[in-house]
Amino acid sequence: VQLVESGGGLVQAGGSLRLSCVASEETFYSLGWFRQAPGKDRDFVAAINWSGSSIAYADSVKGRFTISRDNKKNAVYLQMNMLKPEDSAVYYCCADRAFNKISRNQPADYWGQGTQVTVSS
Repeated sequence: VQLVESGGGLVQAGGSLRLSCVASEETFYSLGWFRQAPGKDRDFVAAINWSGSSIAYADSVKGRFTISRDNKKNAVYLQMNMLKPEDSAVYYCCADRAFNKISRNQPADYWGQGTQVTVSS
């Protein structure tokens, strides 16, 4: 499975961005987003299972970020609102058979190349 992210960019604090990730094939995998800031580990952001019945967020983004997916388009989205400078990072889309693997901050089976998000203060 190949994953391609888009939608990153530069935004002022308090602004919004919507990230998209499209898979190369139909997948029944859980999908998620991680992020990595310079000098830091890659950390879990959000995850959603195939049906959308299970969703998880990192505490740092709860109430501000929303993950969703469109299985007809093989896509997953991350709507990011009320962005803060500390949200600046490279955001990676991922896919794995196990929802709990993604939501527990464990490396997924498949990764995208990442998209840069920069939030200015």
